[in-house]
Amino acid sequence: MLYNYHTHTTYCDGKTPAEAMVQKAIELKLFEIGFSGHSYTPFDLEPCMTLEGTEEYKKEITILKEKYKDKIKILLGIEYDYYSECSLEGYDYILGSVHYLYKNGEYICIDYSREKQIEAVNKYYNGDFYSYIEDYYATVAKLYSKTKCDIIGHFDLITKYNSDGSLFDTNHPRYIAAWQRAADAIIKTPAVVEINTGGIARGHVKSPYPAKEIIDYFKANGKKMIFSSDCHNKDFLLCGYEDVKKYLE
Repeated sequence: MLYNYHTHTTYCDGKTPAEAMVQKAIELKLFEIGFSGHSYTPFDLEPCMTLEGTEEYKKEITILKEKYKDKIKILLGIEYDYYSECSLEGYDYILGSVHYLYKNGEYICIDYSREKQIEAVNKYYNGDFYSYIEDYYATVAKLYSKTKCDIIGHFDLITKYNSDGSLFDTNHPRYIAAWQRAADAIIKTPAVVEINTGGIARGHVKSPYPAKEIIDYFKANGKKMIFSSDCHNKDFLLCGYEDVKKYLE
């Protein structure tokens, strides 16, 4: 059965209006679609929903639920960043994620661009990528306690600009220890972990988040996982699903 619980619309940084996304989901024969607009982050307004827009988003998804109830099940969700500041009332589910670190009184966006990532590591971590990574995974480890999320989003997003391994080594002992500490913390929670193909859709990576060894670690520890495409464009609603199934097999 096909589904997607990580989708973005024009209410945040998505390219597709909500109703058009629903219509595409019906065309693709999804049995369920969940919307997960980016939660309000007052320190970075570009990718997120505004507070006013959040209310409009909630109203429209509620209307679409009723309008299309005979064709598809629609869920109202939110992608809540660790450093967001908005209410979590009224949602069917919460997708928790880490897009920022807080260092020396400033917020650092971890996935804006490769250049910005290098700049941040040099400025805040004296060029030590592993210290940066340790802070990231330490924040991921606290994600459920902060948000009580139902889904853990793109667990190793920190690797977005490291597909060629030139920024850091994912086999380095410090890297492995950092992600394992975060994974161990998440394994103790009821949240499921998504296998996210969004980086594939946008051409940043060739495999999903998290990496295969991390997926295997979660599976070996009995953690439930789900697929998502982190969809920002209706044409990529099921991007990579079949390829990732083969990859995992």
